[in-house]
Amino acid sequence: MGLIRSLIIGAAVTYGIKKITKPRADGSSILSDIKNNPNDLVQKAKDFISGKASAKTDPQREPYTL
Repeated sequence: MGLIRSLIIGAAVTYGIKKITKPRADGSSILSDIKNNPNDLVQKAKDFISGKASAKTDPQREPYTL
C-alpha cells in the first residue's frame, strides 16, 4: 500500500513540475512568471483570500448558476 501511494504521489509531483516549467507560445513558463513577479502573485492570493476576487469584480466572467 505504501509503495503504490508513493508512486502516485511521485507521478503527481512530476506532472506538476512538468506543467509549471513547460514553455508557452511566447517562450515564458508559469515558473518564470512566478519568479519575475512574486509580489503580484502574493497580492492576487491576498485578494482571493479576502474575497475581493469574485464574479462581481470581473465583468467578462459569467455568473455561476446551478
